[in-house]
Amino acid sequence: MTPTSNATSNATSNATSNATSNVTNDASHPSGTPAPRPRRARLSVPDLVTIGVFTALYFVCVTVATFACAVVAGFGSVFLPAVAALVSGPVFMLMVARVGRFGGITVMGVVLGLFLLVSGHFALSFVTSLVFPVLADLVALLGRYRNRALLLVSYVVFGYGLTGPILPLWFMKDAYVASLEARGKDAAYIADLFAPINAGSFVAAMAAIAVCGVLGGWFGRRLCAKHFAKAGLVR
Repeated sequence: MTPTSNATSNATSNATSNATSNVTNDASHPSGTPAPRPRRARLSVPDLVTIGVFTALYFVCVTVATFACAVVAGFGSVFLPAVAALVSGPVFMLMVARVGRFGGITVMGVVLGLFLLVSGHFALSFVTSLVFPVLADLVALLGRYRNRALLLVSYVVFGYGLTGPILPLWFMKDAYVASLEARGKDAAYIADLFAPINAGSFVAAMAAIAVCGVLGGWFGRRLCAKHFAKAGLVR
C-alpha cells in the first residue's frame, strides 16, 4: 500500500471516529455523563404490585386508627381520618418514593374506597376516596413527586379521602340513623354517637386532619430520608 493510500485510510478512519464521538456526546450531558432515561408516564405491573403492598399497609394503619378511636365512645369516631393521617405518613411517603408516577396515590385511595363501599358504608365513602386522592396525585405531580413541600400538601389532601364514612354524621343524619337501626344498634348507642355532632365538631374534625396530616407527612419524609434511603428502599 502506498503512503498516499495510508494517509487517505487514516483520514477516513479518524473522521468516522470523530463523527461517532460527536453523536455520543450529543446524547450526553455537558459533563459527559449519560443522559438520564425518561421516566415512564404509565404505571407498570411492578408499580401496581408495589402499590398493592403499600395499600395493604395503609389499610393496617387505618384499622389501628379505627381501634384507637373506638376507645373514646362517640366523639372518637369523628377524628378517625385525623388519627389515620397521623400514623400513615411513612406508608404514603415511601409508596410515592418507590412509584413516583401519576396514578399511584389515586389507586391507593380508590382501593380503600371500594373496600369501604363493599363493607356497607355510604357511596359518599367511595366518592371522597376518589376525588381527594386524584387531587393529591395532581399536587404531587406538580413537583414531579420529589418536591417536599408539595408532597406534604399532597398527603394532607389525601387524608381528606377518608372523610366519606364520617361526613354522613353531619349531612345525612336520618339515613345514618336508619342504617344503624338496620344493623341492630339501640337508641342509647345512637344518642351517644350523635351527641358531639354539631358545627363546632365538624370544624374541629376537618382542622385536625390538616394538622395531623402535616405531622404525619413530615414524620414520613424524615423516615424516608434517614432510614429507608439508607436501606435501599427508596430509589
